[in-house]
Amino acid sequence: MSAKPKLGQNFLNDPAASLRIVEALGDISSTTVLEIGPGKGAITELLARRARRLIAVELDSFLAARLQENYAGSESVEVLRQDILTTDPTALAAGEKLAVVGNLPYYITSQILLHLLEHHAAIDRAVLMVQREVAERVAAEPGTRDYGLLTATTQLYARVDKLFTLPPTAFSPPPDVYSTVIRLKFEAKFEQFGVDSSAFVHFLRQIFAQKRKTLANNLRCAGEGAGQVAQAFAEAGISPGIRAEALPLAAAARLFLALKARSQ
Repeated sequence: MSAKPKLGQNFLNDPAASLRIVEALGDISSTTVLEIGPGKGAITELLARRARRLIAVELDSFLAARLQENYAGSESVEVLRQDILTTDPTALAAGEKLAVVGNLPYYITSQILLHLLEHHAAIDRAVLMVQREVAERVAAEPGTRDYGLLTATTQLYARVDKLFTLPPTAFSPPPDVYSTVIRLKFEAKFEQFGVDSSAFVHFLRQIFAQKRKTLANNLRCAGEGAGQVAQAFAEAGISPGIRAEALPLAAAARLFLALKARSQ
């Protein structure tokens, strides 16, 4: 069948790459696996042989119907015709920890990543194919050009490893970009940093609101008083001229706690 550009479909046609992706999940013999966008089933077939239970979520009605037909007799494979952004991974996990795998559509990669992060407590690990530039962003180090809000948010919830990169020819139709497989090991740092999850994520959005402004200016634009901001920077041991992209997560947490203490 032809790919549907509006759904961001680029089907993986490299069997060796499919195997590497599945193997990157590790042992899944006692695990429930959530596959995002199985498409024609190149990875699904491998997962079905190895996973204790497989839940494949496919938006395309034709592809979903074909997969449902293929696995109609399987007790361990379930194909859901729905949007992953409206799917509840926590409910699918049913008290367990999921392993997640998927070739993410480029146009909604960030939204899917953030959706998975919201359900971090129900996910152990994820192996995801994303645009190479997105992989560079989520794996970036503080102080580099690629470090931003998506980086900080992802690394707050998970350890990120870049695994391997594939050329456009590994897909049909070939995209205009290279694709990189990343692995996320979910291990949220809220308890380690001693911060409230929702409040700290909101704080990250504030400090990355305008990347060209200094961190102090972004905080003042968010309504924090100049004197309060200056005192919090001094207490946290952070230079007031620093920009958010140069600030490691641990330092951001110190600043957040210092500001919180001064507002009480």
